Amino acid sequence: MTPTVETSKSDSKLLYLEDLQVGQKFRSTESYRMEDHRIKSFAAEFDPQPFHLDDEAARNTIFNGLAASGWHTAAATMSLLTSGGLPFAAGIIGFGGELAWPRPTRPGDVLRVECEIVNILPSRSKAAQATVSVLCTTLNQANEPVQTFTAKILVFKRYS
Repeated sequence: MTPTVETSKSDSKLLYLEDLQVGQKFRSTESYRMEDHRIKSFAAEFDPQPFHLDDEAARNTIFNGLAASGWHTAAATMSLLTSGGLPFAAGIIGFGGELAWPRPTRPGDVLRVECEIVNILPSRSKAAQATVSVLCTTLNQANEPVQTFTAKILVFKRYS
């Protein structure tokens, strides 16, 4: 059984390719509280739709109330990952991935992220790197997934 690693920004152990294995799990120790004013501010700039901007208008939509933009949830997830959720030595260098929002993120939700390495594909042309696929699930305080993201990340070997 592969252990789960809880990480935070203060952790000094950064991981390289040779430290990783399929099935390895990571969990952010920090959280992000989705506040009403943050939802509206983010939406006003990046996703100005009524169900992200106006409580009354949002009640009459499929969301039945104010919901954060999926892109806001994605941005909060990235913040949690870069503050220690995925302690990769060279940072989180993404090649893309698959993103889903199974339920809306609501005002007052407290988000955290759990990740699992699902694949490691060594580069055929560059021996010192690989593409690591990581399934990251963003959960609210009720342990319900509000986002899933399978990211393809460039990871490097340790140089001695």
